[in-house]
Amino acid sequence: MTSLASEVGAWSDPIPTTAPSPALLEAVSCYMCGSSERDHFITAEDDLGGTAGTFRFVRCSRCRLVYQNPRVALQHIGAYYDDQYIAHRRKKNWGILTPLFERAMNKLDVDKDAIVSRYIELGAGSRVLDVGCAVGTFLARLHERYGAHATGVDFKDLTFAPSLRNVDFHCGLFYEAPFADQQFDLVTMWHFLEHDYDPLRSLATARRVLKPEGRLVIEVPRLDSRTFRWFGDRWPGLQAPQHTVIFDRDSLLRAVRKSGLEVVDYLPYGAFPAYFYLFTGAAFRILKGRGLDLDRAIVPYFIGQLLTMPMMLFERRLNLAMQTVVCRRAS
Repeated sequence: MTSLASEVGAWSDPIPTTAPSPALLEAVSCYMCGSSERDHFITAEDDLGGTAGTFRFVRCSRCRLVYQNPRVALQHIGAYYDDQYIAHRRKKNWGILTPLFERAMNKLDVDKDAIVSRYIELGAGSRVLDVGCAVGTFLARLHERYGAHATGVDFKDLTFAPSLRNVDFHCGLFYEAPFADQQFDLVTMWHFLEHDYDPLRSLATARRVLKPEGRLVIEVPRLDSRTFRWFGDRWPGLQAPQHTVIFDRDSLLRAVRKSGLEVVDYLPYGAFPAYFYLFTGAAFRILKGRGLDLDRAIVPYFIGQLLTMPMMLFERRLNLAMQTVVCRRAS
């Protein structure tokens, strides 16, 4: 594997405008069992960003895990995470819709907090680590509300974000971060694991840095969901090429247990709103790979949210898009 310095340096790569050349791609074996035997599963485009090219997902013939193969090599993937990438966008003025946008983003952190609070009680002495923390608003909430010591790690240098002011932020790969002498009461991975280039290593690292009674909370898109059946190769959970592995319920639970973790609870929903997948899946069907302009989509997004509100009242029972697993160290 390339050095951490060269990987982090890839974030200065220009945004790609053409399909990735074969030289930027690499073949990989199954993340779960190591087998190189696989079958074609689905072909996807960069429907969110609109960059050129198609990307293939395969299903392991042995353990049935779905993953991207070939994938963009780690030292080149940073080009697909520009400043317009949704988790990294800087705060901006949306006009009269600004309060709605900020409310939606705040609600996401509130819902994350609500899930976490069901399984662990945080306080001033608590140590919390968010893997793939982006601009750190969730950690900022936990610090402000509970006085918890907040630590975050992300592949991109996001230290410009004011929300990271009270966060011990580490830029780079999670399993190479300097946590050797630290243990955490809570580790969270909100839509991180599907981006990972070595998910089992990240899960093992999370186990290592968890306190004996600590909790790990993981949220990822759910392959065996209604929205995948509805949208197929335009399903937002594919998000090629950034998503390297796609978990259904069975493969997520197997990955957790294989990494020395014990399942405390499994939730067929997440903090991330399933409505986002309904809206973007429909938009991707219309746009056919041309990319979603978030500035232009903001008005129809909130109109659609209002229209689908009755259905969203039953989101937790409908298996629409997300899944969350709560874990602890296996004894």
